[in-house]
Formats: sequence, C-alpha cells, structure tokens
Amino acid sequence: MPHMTRRTSSRGSSRAPAPRIRHALLGAASALALLAAPGPAMAQFGPQGPPAVGVQEAARRPVTESTEFVGRVEAVERVEIVARVTGYLQERLFQEGQEVHRGDPLYRIERQSFEAELARAQANVASAEAEVANARVTLSRAQELTRSGAGTRVALDNAVAQERTANAQLVAARAAARSAEVNLSYTEISSPIDGKIGRTNLTVGNVVGPTTGTLAVIVSQDPMRVSFPVSQRQALELRDRYASRGGVEAVQVRFRTADGKTYPEVGRIEFIDNQINRATDSILIRARVPNPTRPEIGGRSLIDGQFVNVFVEGVEPVLAITIPRAAVLQDQQGYYAFIVDNEGKAQRRNLRLGRNTPQVAVVEEGLNPGDRVIVEGIQRVRPGQEVNAAPASVPPGTQAGTQAGQPGAPASPAATGNAPASAAPGRANQGTAQGAPVGTASSPPGAPAAPNTGQPGTSQPQAATSPANQSGSAR
Repeated sequence: MPHMTRRTSSRGSSRAPAPRIRHALLGAASALALLAAPGPAMAQFGPQGPPAVGVQEAARRPVTESTEFVGRVEAVERVEIVARVTGYLQERLFQEGQEVHRGDPLYRIERQSFEAELARAQANVASAEAEVANARVTLSRAQELTRSGAGTRVALDNAVAQERTANAQLVAARAAARSAEVNLSYTEISSPIDGKIGRTNLTVGNVVGPTTGTLAVIVSQDPMRVSFPVSQRQALELRDRYASRGGVEAVQVRFRTADGKTYPEVGRIEFIDNQINRATDSILIRARVPNPTRPEIGGRSLIDGQFVNVFVEGVEPVLAITIPRAAVLQDQQGYYAFIVDNEGKAQRRNLRLGRNTPQVAVVEEGLNPGDRVIVEGIQRVRPGQEVNAAPASVPPGTQAGTQAGQPGAPASPAATGNAPASAAPGRANQGTAQGAPVGTASSPPGAPAAPNTGQPGTSQPQAATSPANQSGSAR
C-alpha cells in the first residue's frame, strides 16, 4: 500500500502543471484578443481607407488686381494767412473751422493811421501837380523870350530843368499815394482761395505785422491729393503690369479710411516723382480724388494730413487662376496647396500668390488650369497619400467677380469655416484651419473622422509641422 500510495502521489504531481499551462494559454489568448480588439482611441486613429477630401478645379476667373499702400491726404492748395502791414488787430470776421470763399474778409486791422498816410500822399500829389504847372509856364516864357532875343540861353535851360524836376516829383508823389492806398487795403485781410480755415492764432487787440507769424491757415477742400511712397521693387512691378494696358490710364486708386470704411470716390494718379528717395529707396506717387460734401456726415470725408490705406488697382479685371483661400497653407518653404493627381494621390504644389482676400487667393505661379485642388479635409492629407476625392461644397460668391485685395471685402462662410486662421500673408500659422470641430463641418458627407489635435476649433496641419506629421492615421 505504501508503494501504491507513492505511485498515486507521483501521478498526481506529474499532472499538476496542466491546469497552470491552460490558465497561462487562456491569459495569453485574452491579452492577444484585447490587443487585437480596437478600443475607443484606436477606433479614432485606426486605418479607415483613403481619407475623403473635397476638391475644386483651378480655373482662370476675372480678377481685379489691387496693391495696397499707406498714404497721406494733402490739400491741393494751402495758404498761411499773414498780416502784410503792422497795426492793431481790430476785428475777426470768420468762424473758426468754417469754409470760406475767395475774397471773403477774414481780419480787419485798425485803419486810421493808414487813412491819414493816404491823405498826406494825396496832398503831396496835388502839390507836385502845382509845381509841374508852374514849371511849364516858366518854360513857356523862357522859350518866347529866347525867340524874341530878349532872353538868354541859360534862362531857357534852367526853365527846362525845373519843368522836368517838377514832373519827376509828381511821379514820386503819385507812387507814394499808390503805396499808401495799397497799405490801406492791406488792413482788410481777405481769403485768397476757396477752402476751410482753421483756428486763429492771434485774437483781437494784438499788434500784428509781417513778423508776427501765421494768423490762420486755409486749405482747399475739393479735390484733394493723396501721396503715398512706393518701394522701387513695387514700382517696377506696377510699371511692368500695366505698361501694355495703357500705363497710368489703366490704373485707378481707391482709399480706405481709419474707421475701415471704403471711400466711395475713385482717384486717378496725376504725378510720379522723378527721383528715388535714397533714404527709403521709394518713389512718391500722388493721386487726385474728389472730396464732395456729404449730407450724411454733414461735411467732407477727407481731411488734410489724414492717413489712409491706398489701393492701386486696374480699371479692367484680368483673368487669373484663383482658388479658395482655405486651400492655401504655409510652412517654412512658403505657401503651398495640395492637388489630386491622375492616380488619385495628393501632391504638394508650392505657390506664388498675388493679392488675396480672406476668401480667394490669386495664384501667380504653381498651379495650372484644371488642377484639382483640395479645399476640404486638408488636415487628413499628406504628400503622396491616396485620397477619395469628391467635389467640394464651395460657398456662393467665391468663384465669380473676384476682387483681389479689394478694400472692405465682406467675409464669406469660407472665411469662418475652413479658411486658414491666418488668412493674411506673412503669419506663422498659415496652415491652421478654424471653424467646426474636426471631422464635422469641415469634412464632406460620409468622410471618416479625423484625429483630434487636442485644441478645440483647430485642426492640422500646423505651419511648422512637416508633411509626414499631417496625417491623422495611427502609426
């Protein structure tokens, strides 16, 4: 029995590891099953086939080219009112800030002393006239005596000299009288131009004269000039752009004031300087623009010395390749966009842009008409990746009537939905898209959800990320 007991114990010890092996195998199978089963995160980042994107064909459309500068409004005429005679300021005949017309009286200087000076000058004229009359009588007598032989040649010569001297004194007296008359007229200061007068620098009772400085300033109101410096490079570009279309005649100028409103009147370039400013490497251009009175504001819009944004644009639109601004991204290499090639793969195209609006980008180089540009679902695309392309839902008004750089262009849904956050050129995060959460409004119907970046309202790619990191697929 002991022997059989030992055998039973030995058999039991040899079979004991079987349950442990089965438990280990079951645990490994469960772990593999857990690894193979997609959890919530893996369901979001797992491969779901080619990403769905919305595309739009690049095409030539009418575009009004526009280039923006900063300018200053200048009055065509500007006059500083200065007293031309010395005297007490007796009266001010205008309201500060009002518009005046040529010939309107502005100031009146005390007249009494100038009237007395004129009376004295006129008396001297009368005395000189009497002296001339007497000299002429004396000369006539001397001539008669000389003809009769009773007079001498010396007496005749003296009479001639006295007559000439009297005539000269009469001319001087008349000139003095004229000067006194002019000085008297200077006591009433009138406006030499039509325009708006500013504040008065001296009040009634002060002694004014040529050395007291400016009494007031008058600036003309309509039309006005707008001067703006243009860099030498931009000046050459504008010259080459419009040379074949008529030069300056093919260009019009629009303005936007500091409140963001577009000035309704259109200006024309009237002057281009003949020298380059060596300090700034720029050339001065000047445009003339009407400045009529506007009843809605109770005055005129443009003021002398005012800063404005100047938009130099072509009179006639030109055909240019345009794409939605939301399709343009930016990184360290510059602006670029994704297109879908004939094999259904996304390819990067570097771009050189013209003037843009928040909705439309004008492409000067990098795209050809007919290229299928990805405008929706860009955050799920990387170069060389196969994509599922479908026509994009382009908001109305982004294809026709494009105004590149037009001041006051209204924002469309594209600017607030899929448009890049930094639509203006020159910002770092040009490739960031703002608007709806990832995989909802920015994705075409039926498209798979894109990975969340952890930042609400933003989606990739960022401007600084490399193309390899622009995909939402799990590694």
